[in-house]
Amino acid sequence: MPEFVTVARAEDVAEGKVRAFDVLGTPVALARVEGSVYAFGDICTHRQCNLSASEPEGTTIECECHGSVFDLSTGAVLNGPATEPIATFEVREEGGDLKVGA
Repeated sequence: MPEFVTVARAEDVAEGKVRAFDVLGTPVALARVEGSVYAFGDICTHRQCNLSASEPEGTTIECECHGSVFDLSTGAVLNGPATEPIATFEVREEGGDLKVGA
């Protein structure tokens, strides 16, 4: 079972926006889409660009560097050039805090 680390207040991640955080030394991005919060690796697996520089489109995010598209809930590559998925993390919203499983 993962350890959950508080990374932000719930209001720090606005609807339709992405924010980057350091979670125990790992760059993690959080996105809020239709009220749900997704936590995923902030680094694109293609050319290591920050995914937090992009905005989500539904439950996907497109890397601004080369156009790779990832599913926020599974990390799967939906459109290359990336071939490796991004990491995803369990996220909880408790007492106004956003906590990520590390």
